[in-house]
Amino acid sequence: MRRYSRSPVIKAGTAYGSQGGIDSVRSLYNSGNLQATSYVLKEGERLDHIAGKFLGDSTMWWAIAAISGIGWGLQCPPGTVVLIPNRQQLESI
Repeated sequence: MRRYSRSPVIKAGTAYGSQGGIDSVRSLYNSGNLQATSYVLKEGERLDHIAGKFLGDSTMWWAIAAISGIGWGLQCPPGTVVLIPNRQQLESI
């Protein structure tokens, strides 16, 4: 079974978390069409934890990474400021 086989496909990209989806989310944020909230990571937190807590889906970690300018989820030590996209807006993409 593939990692995202049970996750919905984001309409803006060709696959969930694909480069097309990442580029679309990043472009929407940069153009002001996707709102986000800043969050400071605490000790032991990972992007998938934050995505689960704020977006209701831990597999959406890549959307946080995309608009936060993070290339790899493990590049996030405590104190890293990440941007959490608006859940309702993200779901409508």
